[in-house]
Amino acid sequence: MIMTAEFPDDARVTLAHGAGGRQTAALIARVFARHFQNPDFTADDAAILPVGNFATGRTAFTTDGFIVSPWQFPGGNIGKLSICGTVNDLACMGAVPRYLSCAFQIEEGFPLRDLDAIAAAMAETAKAAGVRIVAGDTKVAGRGQVDGVFITTTGLGELLPDAEPSGSRAEAGDAIIVTGDVGRHGAAILVARRDFAIDAAITSDCAPLAATVRALFAAVPDKSAIHTIRDATRGGVGTVLHEIAAESHVGIELDAPAIPVAPEVRGVCGLLGLEPLYLACEGRLVLFAPQAIAPKLVETLRALPDSRQAAIIGHVTPDFSGRVVLRTEIGTKTLLPEPSGELLPRIC
Repeated sequence: MIMTAEFPDDARVTLAHGAGGRQTAALIARVFARHFQNPDFTADDAAILPVGNFATGRTAFTTDGFIVSPWQFPGGNIGKLSICGTVNDLACMGAVPRYLSCAFQIEEGFPLRDLDAIAAAMAETAKAAGVRIVAGDTKVAGRGQVDGVFITTTGLGELLPDAEPSGSRAEAGDAIIVTGDVGRHGAAILVARRDFAIDAAITSDCAPLAATVRALFAAVPDKSAIHTIRDATRGGVGTVLHEIAAESHVGIELDAPAIPVAPEVRGVCGLLGLEPLYLACEGRLVLFAPQAIAPKLVETLRALPDSRQAAIIGHVTPDFSGRVVLRTEIGTKTLLPEPSGELLPRIC
């Protein structure tokens, strides 16, 4: 007999449930994790499975959905985004992406020229990432049932030997590294929508990062010393830090002046009262590793084209477990609030 959770009659899914904050975590815990729980089910970006014929004998497996609006934005489109998102989730688990499948839900009347541009971007990005698109599915929905086009991608990757990054492995004393300026993708989408009549030249950071992750692991003798890697997509760096603090039962202290934010992104956030740490990135990683190897990792990152602004932005502490504290420009400390409600702009 299937046992379902007790919900009030008026309980409904809201946009906040898809924003990556507290409501998203509650939805996953109360619905999906409750029903899907098994030894391979994970809170990380990809599950590590004992299947496949890869040389290491370990496989990473993940899936993701993309509903960005507008479908095209400065620096990319939903096709490029769908490949980057899945490739990066695999890479964050220490895997070399190998194969992808994709499923399209297309609104009746969507221009074929635009669909062709999306498919071309997917092919170009997959080639750059060294991954093959090997299967797919297409559905066409009636007008108004889909906002243009939705894409779901599933990926398989081969685990690098001895790589063990996980959101549960952050340790007191770890340095926290971001691979570049934060909030760029979210700001680019916000400006592209023209909802606020803001004219700003902001390009999304959307990029496949598997090569970046391989370079990081190659830079250190002990691959297990890189404790945690996450891509700061929905909910941005701030949400990722709250997730890791909770999973690893540690506290996190950030140094506000050290957090790289592009002037144009900071300007848009200032106008609209937004926090750059909660704006999505699509080409940025958050790393946790011991202080001793952090300078080497930053040096490695700054030699790569997609991470020239890499920086150490904080450290892990045994104090205030599960919390994120921000040390401000004037030296005071304040709690970085856990994200709640619908995070703007909605990007996936």
